[in-house]
Amino acid sequence: MGLAVFATLVGPGAGLWLLSLLLIAAGGGIGYVVAQRVQMTEMPQLVAAMHSLVGLAAVFVGFNAHIELGNVLAMSHEAREGLEGFAALLAHKTPVEQSILRVEVFLGIFIGAVTFTGSVVAYGKLSGKLGSVATKLPGGHMLNASAAGLSLLCLIWYFNTGGFLPLAMMTLAALFIGYHLIMGIGGADMPVVVSMLNSYSGWAAAAIGFSLGNDLLIVVGALVGSSGAILSYIMCKAMNRSFISVILGGFGGTTGPQMEVEGEQIAIDADGVATALDEADSIVIIPGYGMAVAQAQQNVAELTKRLRAKGKTVRFAIHPVAGRLPGHMNVLLAEARVPYDIVMEMDEINDDFPTTDVAIVIGSNDIVNPAAQDDPNSPIAGMPVLECWKAKQVFVSKRGQGTGYSGIENPLFFKDNTRMFYGDAKASLDTLLKLIT
Repeated sequence: MGLAVFATLVGPGAGLWLLSLLLIAAGGGIGYVVAQRVQMTEMPQLVAAMHSLVGLAAVFVGFNAHIELGNVLAMSHEAREGLEGFAALLAHKTPVEQSILRVEVFLGIFIGAVTFTGSVVAYGKLSGKLGSVATKLPGGHMLNASAAGLSLLCLIWYFNTGGFLPLAMMTLAALFIGYHLIMGIGGADMPVVVSMLNSYSGWAAAAIGFSLGNDLLIVVGALVGSSGAILSYIMCKAMNRSFISVILGGFGGTTGPQMEVEGEQIAIDADGVATALDEADSIVIIPGYGMAVAQAQQNVAELTKRLRAKGKTVRFAIHPVAGRLPGHMNVLLAEARVPYDIVMEMDEINDDFPTTDVAIVIGSNDIVNPAAQDDPNSPIAGMPVLECWKAKQVFVSKRGQGTGYSGIENPLFFKDNTRMFYGDAKASLDTLLKLIT
């Protein structure tokens, strides 16, 4: 990015040095302050917020290109000869190239507007400012389809006239699509949404590159867009989701009444957990977003170190969408220097739970929810989960009896072999570590 900024400042059409330097200083300063303040647990919403800025930039650049094209076309041929920078690039375009530019501008603004409002909504859901439950306006998918159809008509209108009105109407429709699409996606699918918005921001950047004739933007945008799309697809496969259904807001709601959960949650104290760990030979730890919130990864690493020193087999089970960002748990465990060879993916370890003595769930909910297999009306029905309830004993470190991020009750907490280790994960592990020496 540093090279890209430098090339822009010294390349063809360079100018407005003072303004450019002021903007770079302001942006760099804001970025530094944000980086200092944001905790690891807030990274998913920060990523979503950054995606919104890319989308907004695409919208502004698109409108600027539209206005500049109109100004150039209004000039005489003699006046065009003295132009510099982007205006000079536009002045030498043939009528066919100008028509192609209009399509590029239109697509850039459309993708950017969808990315902007979609990312703002994703930020709100991830930060807790908006509810994580899937919410659609009356009309559901028909509203999205109508807005998309209106945008297509505006494209034809703009392609033939080059007027501002179809561009403005499409922008409003795209802003609505971005908002309504992401509002219609439930909390269980939000990790996919973050990855998907990453892809959108890449395509928006590529569209800007085509509009500006900037090869670097095209290449970088295509790399980001394609990699984000591939990652989203891989995550959907891991969650047994239809990629198209997720991005169209098809998941996150229920198709009927969910199964009633029977029984009660039975609590256990640190002494009970310590005794069970002392007697166990095989232990699997399942980290989740609650561990990140409590910043308990160092405590988890220390617990692992002490248990392994006693000759016990300790491994970690990582679900593909644990946390709220792909790779969230892997990063936290690596930060705490947990040996990488004992960090296992879901497919590698799921078959081992029946022979596991103790499974410890730290701040996870949806990724260990048996309702995904047992309840066809659950919002996460069909999603592969870590089958920790098959272990001989399960201890769940949890702050309280509330539901997880997606708002779904978890039957695991009510099973006969499950005990609830209530309290802040870091404080609970501090107490537990005193008993394991």
